[in-house]
Amino acid sequence: VQLQASGGGLVQAGGSLRLSCAASGRTVSRLVMGWFRQAPGKEREFVAAIMWSGGITNFADSVKGRFTISTDNAKNIVNLQMNSLKPEDTAVYYCAASPRLTVKGDEYIYWGQGTLVTVSS
Repeated sequence: VQLQASGGGLVQAGGSLRLSCAASGRTVSRLVMGWFRQAPGKEREFVAAIMWSGGITNFADSVKGRFTISTDNAKNIVNLQMNSLKPEDTAVYYCAASPRLTVKGDEYIYWGQGTLVTVSS
């Protein structure tokens, strides 16, 4: 499985960005797709996850109500729509894939490269 993240950039506080993760591989549809982020000097943290089948989702409390996650099953793309962005959302965002719906980073087997999101105040 290969994951390719895109969509990062610089945005002002209150603005929006959409991150995308293109997944390839025969077993992609059996996996759970997640987004994590790591801010400078901080540990990696869970952001959101979604099951390809059924669309069950999970969000970190810090992003609930502001971020949504969705899949384009035909294109094997997972989107993270980020609204009402705050400076504290600044981080490198990573997409990842796991066999189960979990918030634990070490249970994600496949990782994409990061994409930088910078939110200015």
